[in-house]
Amino acid sequence: MKKIAFMLVAITLVLLNTVPIAAQEESEVQEEMIYNILVDRYNNGNFDRDGQVRVDDPKAYHGGDLEGIMNKLDDLQEIGITTISLSPIMENAPDGYHGYWIEDFYSVEEQFGTMEDLHTLIEEAHARDIKVVMEFVTNYVATSHSIVDDPETEDWTQENNDLDVDWADNIAVLNQDNPEVEDFLIDAASFWMDETDIDGFKLHAVDQASESFLQNFTAELKDKDEDFYLLGDILQTDERASQLKENTDIDLIENQDLYEAMNEVFSVEGTPVSDLVETWEESGSHSDILYVDNMYTERFTQKFTENGRNDLTTWTLALTYMYTTPGVPSLFQGSEIPVYGVDAEASQELVNFNSGNDELKEALSQIASLRTEFPVLSYGDFEHVGSSGAMTVFKRTYEDESMYIAINNDTVLQSVTVSDIAPGMQLRGHLGDNIVRENEDGEHRIGLEREVAEVFVVEPDTGFNWTFIGVIGGIFLLFVTGIIYLSRKQKKRSA
Repeated sequence: MKKIAFMLVAITLVLLNTVPIAAQEESEVQEEMIYNILVDRYNNGNFDRDGQVRVDDPKAYHGGDLEGIMNKLDDLQEIGITTISLSPIMENAPDGYHGYWIEDFYSVEEQFGTMEDLHTLIEEAHARDIKVVMEFVTNYVATSHSIVDDPETEDWTQENNDLDVDWADNIAVLNQDNPEVEDFLIDAASFWMDETDIDGFKLHAVDQASESFLQNFTAELKDKDEDFYLLGDILQTDERASQLKENTDIDLIENQDLYEAMNEVFSVEGTPVSDLVETWEESGSHSDILYVDNMYTERFTQKFTENGRNDLTTWTLALTYMYTTPGVPSLFQGSEIPVYGVDAEASQELVNFNSGNDELKEALSQIASLRTEFPVLSYGDFEHVGSSGAMTVFKRTYEDESMYIAINNDTVLQSVTVSDIAPGMQLRGHLGDNIVRENEDGEHRIGLEREVAEVFVVEPDTGFNWTFIGVIGGIFLLFVTGIIYLSRKQKKRSA
């Protein structure tokens, strides 16, 4: 009996190891499309709160607030956003527009609004099926926070601070290995979960945090609400990302390697898309947060336009990759316009909503709707089908559904042959209405013009739509007959 039991356990373990990665990790968070908002630099909805505003000073408040975000929820819904992620909104020291100089973890910064405004924002977002995530700072407080100079909490902070960011000069680093600090932060996080209907936290700078602290902190929050989203923000390096995902209850962490790779690939035409596949495999082949912009660097649009690339074309290529490959797409505010910026200061200006690109918004809405319509793009296994030049085709498979994604970043037409599609089936594109039929060798050859992307579904090949062709032909025939009739009638009158 013992031998039989042992064999059953062994067989079970083998079966578990053969389950696709996507099936093991399936979670609702994988369906999200995130939009990151730097609250002070997004949209000013209430000018009566502008006491600290100095728009000409890049290190001061510029007026963005919670009401301003509420005013743009319909626009965000139209481009398919399912989650908005707010920068820290706790009460900050003067000029703490970024939210990292926290003086009170239990209050809303008055420059941004009130707790009632936050409740309303969350309610209005939920009415549009948009979740709200708030960035939560666990590593620092403002040097003016009451605990810094309190003799009873003198061991709560430490002086070591080697961060290379603009706001680092006014922070005290929290000693997260101190149990009292851990309890304090868990209590603060629990307050926001109890006080509001917030859907999750983006934990600021998890690469700077104590792993043991993150283990305890995230376990406590998940125990409180297992569906509560916990996202990981990377400040400097994602070297520990895989380790943190394995050892904590963080759902997703920003993939810095893919951020850099996507910028390199799509900023220059002719760069192989297969480079992204290699980077993904090297980073551990897991689902993470995919992004091409953040608040600290030159904007993605700035980078590729300096190389002569077109806004709509390049963003379509990048969005197609971000929205169809394993991972969760995440946009920084203004990407849909798109926003330019040569450095962090320019990237953090208030969004100019009067300079939008309607075609880009339509493209974003279209690719977002595909991700919503087809679960395979969120949960599917990933397979690199093939590459030719700077064009790559990959396949997503989930349950009984497969989709093929082709992205040609080349300067010329390229094609890739697909040989694993069943006879009698065709590929139908959803972005450009392309049709790929089986050739005489039983294969499907996907050809795309330069700088074009397409997302294909597999469906039965019903041949040409003769009914549609007949209707069009009949209309054309009537048109020609009418022209001939009118022409003859005109000649008779002239005669």
